[in-house]
Amino acid sequence: MIEGIVAINPEAVAKPGGHYSHAVVGGGFVFVSGQLPIAADGSKLNEAPFESQARQALENVKVALVAAGSSVDRLTQVRVYVADINDWPVFNAIYAEWAGIARPARAVVPAPGLHFGFKIEVEAIALATG
Repeated sequence: MIEGIVAINPEAVAKPGGHYSHAVVGGGFVFVSGQLPIAADGSKLNEAPFESQARQALENVKVALVAAGSSVDRLTQVRVYVADINDWPVFNAIYAEWAGIARPARAVVPAPGLHFGFKIEVEAIALATG
């Protein structure tokens, strides 16, 4: 590892499926890789309803943030990829509940070809603890 950069792979999130870390801490920030709706035991929720997939992806982001010493209220930017843009209003409601008072910058990207046929993927950047 490069000095000042720490890779985070919490056990409460399924093992990374490729050559990456779930989160990396560096430069005062936590960078969370795109989180898919995969349960901690590795179960892929690709057949689950959109709401369940959204909640699992957001939970994975939260777990990665906490494992890196950060939290949802320290988010600075969130990027959301949705297979069907028509799911955006439902996601926005789930997200508002999950994020609480946090209002980081956010983008939505329609991405109809998500891995394993998932309906959502979420990545984020947050302030690390000082």
